[in-house]
Amino acid sequence: MAKRTFTVVIEKDPESGWLVGEVVELPGCYSQAPDIAGLEANIQEAIKAYLGAGIWEEPLSSFVGTWQVEVSA
Repeated sequence: MAKRTFTVVIEKDPESGWLVGEVVELPGCYSQAPDIAGLEANIQEAIKAYLGAGIWEEPLSSFVGTWQVEVSA
């Protein structure tokens, strides 16, 4: 099996304090864990399940970067 690299955006849930990771290239593919080591294991499992389900299509999107925008509310 060929190896692929995916981009994971990680946020901290304000209510639970857990880390939530979302795979940029696979819409709807995400996981969570209380620490980074657990998140890495969980997100790898989520990616394998997502790819195994055959619900993705080539070409996958490419991660460009993040951007923070300040807005007066």
